[in-house]
Amino acid sequence: MATPIKTDRLSFLEQELKNLEEQGFVWRPRTLQSEQRARAIFDGREVVNLSSNNYLGLTNHPKLREAAKRAIDQFGAGAGAVRPIAGTMTLHRQLEEKLARFKGVEAVLVFQSGFAANLGTIQALVGKGDAIYSEELNHGSIIDGCRLSGAEIIKWPHRNVDALRQLCKESRQKYRRALLVTDAVFSMDGDIAPLKELAEIAEEFNLIFMVDDAHASGVLGRNGRGSVDHFGLHGRVDVQMGTLSKALGAMGGYIAGSKTLIEFLIQKARPWLLSTAHPPAVVAAAIAAVEILESPEGEQLVKKLWENANYFKRELQKLGFNTGASETPITPVIVGSSHLARKLAQRLFEEGVFAQEIVFPMVARDKARVRTIVTAMHSKEDLDFALNAFKKVGKELGLI
Repeated sequence: MATPIKTDRLSFLEQELKNLEEQGFVWRPRTLQSEQRARAIFDGREVVNLSSNNYLGLTNHPKLREAAKRAIDQFGAGAGAVRPIAGTMTLHRQLEEKLARFKGVEAVLVFQSGFAANLGTIQALVGKGDAIYSEELNHGSIIDGCRLSGAEIIKWPHRNVDALRQLCKESRQKYRRALLVTDAVFSMDGDIAPLKELAEIAEEFNLIFMVDDAHASGVLGRNGRGSVDHFGLHGRVDVQMGTLSKALGAMGGYIAGSKTLIEFLIQKARPWLLSTAHPPAVVAAAIAAVEILESPEGEQLVKKLWENANYFKRELQKLGFNTGASETPITPVIVGSSHLARKLAQRLFEEGVFAQEIVFPMVARDKARVRTIVTAMHSKEDLDFALNAFKKVGKELGLI
């Protein structure tokens, strides 16, 4: 038997990583060593946490904890199968029914993640011979879903409804079916899509209208019902993607819409079909989160979230920072270069504030920033502490 020749077929990766390092594009995630709270311990240091998606603090809520524990006792640690075979439990059914009532739709299908929900749904709805009108700043899960669908991808400029309408006039008649897809709240800039105008365009040109509500779930609308509720567009958005992983404090994503849509996705959405179902504890925690949102407590949490977010954004702007077009609890501090964004994030961390730098390819090469996310958990003392750190470091780096 011949001795195998030893080769390192992945040796090129070292140079690739070196190139990324030189450009300031390498991620080195910090390690959380406590609960995901307003003040948390990362890498051994207690900091004001401005990098969490735990908008309402539900990750730590006693009702979610107790629901998860009860579910483990009753159903065990895992689902043990994919949903279409043996993994659909009574808890999964209960969550989907509860979400459908909460969102005001006929039916809901829960996916293992928001990424999986976008990926599976877009591929199922359109394919070769179809078109997708995709917002320029859509999330990567939408971009990947579009690419994998095989449909023609037509990007339109950020929030520019006139440009979209012109593109539809020029091209819509060329395609069998067409999908219009957009984030509701843009995850890196914190601005909101003009959904009313987009609904009108979808109706004018017979486009399937899909909205990604990941950062609107639990944030916009009555008691956090999302962007469709916020804009009063019930019945005018065909496909709503929501998340259980951010404001709802658990894990997963879901698609909300008509019974026909959900039945079709059960047959065709590959991530749902081929991935093991959520474990019972996660599903039970999500059910508890929806129940909290429906209650007066949920209303108060959403109100507190917005009070904190508006205060922090206003004070950052007073200090002279560039917060872009943000109009939600996501508030970027835009600095330009990746190296400067990393320096700002590092100095803030040293001063006791964790605000993650966001660099290419998540944003344009010249639009690097630190992204701050204020939650309902933060006290005014937390926010003022963070603002003082931004003021000190901002002056030190010549940003203000």
